[in-house]
Amino acid sequence: MTLSSVPVGVTVNGDDHEFAEPLTVRELLARLDLPSQGVALAVDGAVFPKSRWGEPVGRGWQIEVLTAVQGG
Repeated sequence: MTLSSVPVGVTVNGDDHEFAEPLTVRELLARLDLPSQGVALAVDGAVFPKSRWGEPVGRGWQIEVLTAVQGG
């Protein structure tokens, strides 16, 4: 079994997901019908800049998709 055929397991907003093939952060958001505009990402508790969203998602990543909320 090659690395590319090993499923990619990640947690997004507390939910576990497994993908049969590697995908980028942008592709992950699209696959999960999550917005890619007006959001910020944290990976394993650290901010993940939008400039890196074209990179492959790492196995075991804990991803949080954060949206700005206004209120008072």
